[in-house]
Amino acid sequence: MNRIPISVEGFKRLEKELDDLKKERPAIIQAIKEAREEGDLRENAGYDAARERQGMLEARISHIESRMIRFEVIDIDTLQSDRAVFGATVTVEDVETEERKTYTLLGADEADHTKGTISIESPVGRALLGKQEGDEISVQVPKGRVDYEVISVSFLGTAGLK
Repeated sequence: MNRIPISVEGFKRLEKELDDLKKERPAIIQAIKEAREEGDLRENAGYDAARERQGMLEARISHIESRMIRFEVIDIDTLQSDRAVFGATVTVEDVETEERKTYTLLGADEADHTKGTISIESPVGRALLGKQEGDEISVQVPKGRVDYEVISVSFLGTAGLK
């Protein structure tokens, strides 16, 4: 079974989400019960909406639970390396435009590009793994192939998460 890296903070967020979703179950069951009591289920929008919400809720619970047993929880506050690994904050420069970007490499379950975190499974994340300052990478992104130079690799821990 493949282990899935996740930070302590990411794991805690998913545990809380799972707990919140499970607490929501009784309200949805009650909404379904009340909608059933209204009569004909074929034309009952409240029933359909409640069943749809129940389906989405149960799917998310199942997804989280199936991944929880595979997580390898990593304290990113304790990591150090001269290479880009899970938890590293990496600054790259586009070789052509000289535009700089900084990413913190995390797992797919906690990556959020709007907060400067990317998945180690994303094209850029995969290309950065194992690289160090001065290395160059070439990555296929939606706008085409981009060449980056690794400017720095640091470990900011949870302080580096925005």
